Amino acid sequence: MPTSDVRFDSARIRIAAHLYVPDTATRNPLPALVVGHPGTGVKEQTSGTYARRLAERGFVTLAFDAAYQGQSGGLPRGLEDPAQRVEDFKAAVSYLVTCEEVDADRIGLLGICASGSYALAAAGGDSRVRAVAAVSTADPSRQFRLGADGSQDPAVFRTLLDAAARARTASARGEDPGAMTMFPQTAEQARALGGEHGVEGFEYYCTSRAKHERSAKFLAWESIDRLAAYDPFFAVPLISPRPILQVIGERAVTAWMAVEAHQRATGPKEIHWIRGASHVDLYDKPEYIDSAVDKLTDYFTHHLVWSTG
Repeated sequence: MPTSDVRFDSARIRIAAHLYVPDTATRNPLPALVVGHPGTGVKEQTSGTYARRLAERGFVTLAFDAAYQGQSGGLPRGLEDPAQRVEDFKAAVSYLVTCEEVDADRIGLLGICASGSYALAAAGGDSRVRAVAAVSTADPSRQFRLGADGSQDPAVFRTLLDAAARARTASARGEDPGAMTMFPQTAEQARALGGEHGVEGFEYYCTSRAKHERSAKFLAWESIDRLAAYDPFFAVPLISPRPILQVIGERAVTAWMAVEAHQRATGPKEIHWIRGASHVDLYDKPEYIDSAVDKLTDYFTHHLVWSTG
């Protein structure tokens, strides 16, 4: 599978990406997909896996590192800026429309975890996107405010906002603002803090399962107050009449967020449940992502290949 390291600008920040091009692109321009990674992830992890697998099915795919993360530019490192994350998707579309291998009228978005919510927001504001899909959708704004399962004590988020405010003050005084560590030191600590979902995240990001040196595993503190007032699902009704697909593990504690986004959609929409899968299972476990990739292939083939409207 031919793969290239490419760069493009997103709001004056240089974005690093991998472009996967099927051999069939030498004959005719192909439909293309932008693939976004989970929060604190990088393109070499699950987004790269999905990009490669879907390129093998005949799509040009682009997996990118979000601004402030991975090999992309931007300071402070580890910043989760939701408006910038949405802009990154739109900038990736702008890059693809310049590629001779790509049919500019047949571009879709695929977001995983946090990028699922950002892909929905980007599609709502960018009519160049013909179809959008999300795997294990999680909105970081909701997750920090309400918890992964939606039942978090509001006092937890107020404490985080206080910490973010102190960090801004420290930065203004020329002091080190520090950063918010996303994972504890051990799996046992992760279980105590976040149950099964916490352990799965720890195992994916912090062990040989998928650990990557450029996956930051921390957030700049100012991420918290930027997320506080952001709602990526506000733009979901704007996607209509274009289609939306949600791929969700039936055991995912985050499923309520994908369901909420689905309920806000006013056009063609579908939920595809993956039996037995949790949120993180859909990142890399073959017995689950095989099914997810099959569904995504059918969905994007229907809306980007067969459709002529």
